[in-house]
Amino acid sequence: MATTIDKYCYISCRYLPPFFDHLHRIVYSKNETVKTIEEIKHPSVRATLTWAGCEKGLEIHHDADLPARSGIGSSSAFTVGLVKAVKSLEGKYVSNQDLATQAIHIEQDLIKESVGSQDQISSAFGGFNHIEFNRDDTFQVSPLVLGVDRLKEFQSHLMIFFTGISRFASDVAIKKIRNFKNRRAELKCMGEMVPESIKILQSSNTSIDDFGKLLGESWKLKQSLSDKVSTPIINNIFEEAKNAGAISGKLLGAGGGGFVMLFVKPDLQMRVRERLKNLTYVPFQFTSSGSRVMYYSP
Repeated sequence: MATTIDKYCYISCRYLPPFFDHLHRIVYSKNETVKTIEEIKHPSVRATLTWAGCEKGLEIHHDADLPARSGIGSSSAFTVGLVKAVKSLEGKYVSNQDLATQAIHIEQDLIKESVGSQDQISSAFGGFNHIEFNRDDTFQVSPLVLGVDRLKEFQSHLMIFFTGISRFASDVAIKKIRNFKNRRAELKCMGEMVPESIKILQSSNTSIDDFGKLLGESWKLKQSLSDKVSTPIINNIFEEAKNAGAISGKLLGAGGGGFVMLFVKPDLQMRVRERLKNLTYVPFQFTSSGSRVMYYSP
């Protein structure tokens, strides 16, 4: 189960005029000018342009609302956006299913990162979804239907803070993956929580606090997968938040740093913000849109 929020990465892509010594220019936190794709240092750009078989020179600019290596799906959102931008530049339409599949292939098979598949799917499809993964590497995306009032109630109980700790998700994930065979019971339990959480959200007669309690249980199970998932600093953040009134919370993404999501009653949220005033509070809204072309000029 996953949802997208109103925080985006923006990618502009155009054919580079043939007046320069370089063939490609990539602008992100760094500025790369290269003559061949192989020279590109950004792994996702290099892999995506190789996969797409780009022969013409390209200029690519990237801007983002949230920092990289923060566990909130920014890397996968970038890859999804770049695939869509490159294919759109070629005048080709890519379905959400193909967009997610191609981004997963680039990150897992070409770059060979130890990352999951849910972020690419969420970035491609957008919205509040139940994602089911099959053993043959296919997946199904089913939108979760919630009443407007229930969805607003759910969102009003969620808070996100940036810890200020950046890390590579694959560094944390690889140890969890190696330990999966020893944590089958915990993984099974986490999987069984999905239908239970959906049932809570879709039942107007069930207290929304029950979701918060379930979230806390899932965080305990997630920590058991690897000693890299949490840290003393992270544990202290959760302790402070609970002392201020938070019901529960979890780290978003692989763990180790990035963003903390807390489940807090609306009337206690100012107390939590005051207690965690050294962290960056990030207001957000759910959004139903996935990756899309904002401007296209042939």
